Amino acid sequence: MTEVTKHVTYADAGVDVDEGARAVDAIKAAVAATNRPEVIGGLGGFGSLFSAAALKDMEEPVLVSGTDGVGTKLAIAQLLDRHDTVGEDLVAMCVDDIVVSGAEPLFFLDYVAIGKLRAEHVAQIVAGIAEGCRKSGCALVGGEMAEHPGVMDPDDYDLAGFVVGVADRPKMIGPHLVQEGDVVLGIPSSGIHSNGYSLVRKVAIEGKTVEELTRPLDELGGESLGDAVLRPTTIYAGALIRSLRAGAPIHAMAHITGGGITENLNRALPENLDAIVDRGGEDGPAWSIPPVITYMVKAAGLTLDEAYKTFNMGVGMSVICAAEDAARVQELLAAEGLESFPMGEIVPGTGTVQYR
Repeated sequence: MTEVTKHVTYADAGVDVDEGARAVDAIKAAVAATNRPEVIGGLGGFGSLFSAAALKDMEEPVLVSGTDGVGTKLAIAQLLDRHDTVGEDLVAMCVDDIVVSGAEPLFFLDYVAIGKLRAEHVAQIVAGIAEGCRKSGCALVGGEMAEHPGVMDPDDYDLAGFVVGVADRPKMIGPHLVQEGDVVLGIPSSGIHSNGYSLVRKVAIEGKTVEELTRPLDELGGESLGDAVLRPTTIYAGALIRSLRAGAPIHAMAHITGGGITENLNRALPENLDAIVDRGGEDGPAWSIPPVITYMVKAAGLTLDEAYKTFNMGVGMSVICAAEDAARVQELLAAEGLESFPMGEIVPGTGTVQYR
């Protein structure tokens, strides 16, 4: 006698396709707000369409791509049930990597892996991604929401992003333009940004209650630890592209991410030159370091060298230009809302960052 198979739906297996449809509906307006003229169609297709017609006006168009995630910062967002800014972090980590070559971010795609799909959570996450795209000037053209019951905890999720930009090869900037005697300018960070969070979680988050994490602290100027560590990463790409278009004579840039100033500024140097960075002296640092970074350095007991190799130390982006052009570069950056300050100079060397 044939055994009757039990009726099991996809929902019984833990995947709610109806909730997925509600999530898509919830994000449509946010995604549409990022559209550029090159976007063809909208959400719902199997592939995202983006016109490349504008590339014909370039002498030698070069596509520049990047991908990244947010990492351990997500665990803190999940602990505090705050999901509206991590999307900005995701975009920042991608677009500010490709802008250092002078590439304009064109379009962005995201991947959201989640244990249990809840439309309101996904809407908050994607709204943050859309806000990041709006700030950087690129279009959010598509993405993927994947529900993983049994693989991930219901409240757990992870994010990944992918950006494509374009640069005209004769106008690209980078280490090949850097010369002895150039100066290094720093553009302030908003805080820890999105790197160093495994250490942050270990020394300042683990073992604390939500109440403790949301309590104002004098060491943070009255801000709570939760607010300070979840402050979104500054997005520089849009303002930097506009500055370059206005004629800012920039030779190279470095996005200060994992590895701090020590292991990112060197990526903007040719093999025969060093960057000498002025960390200040007895009177204090040469620039303002956000209180939350000072708090973490103290909590972890880091030496100064360790700190500059772990956190951004108040510098989210470094710009290198000729000394005689520094005032002009700072003026054009300021016109786009980017404060900047001198932080070092370029000298003969072996492609490393030195401090004084």
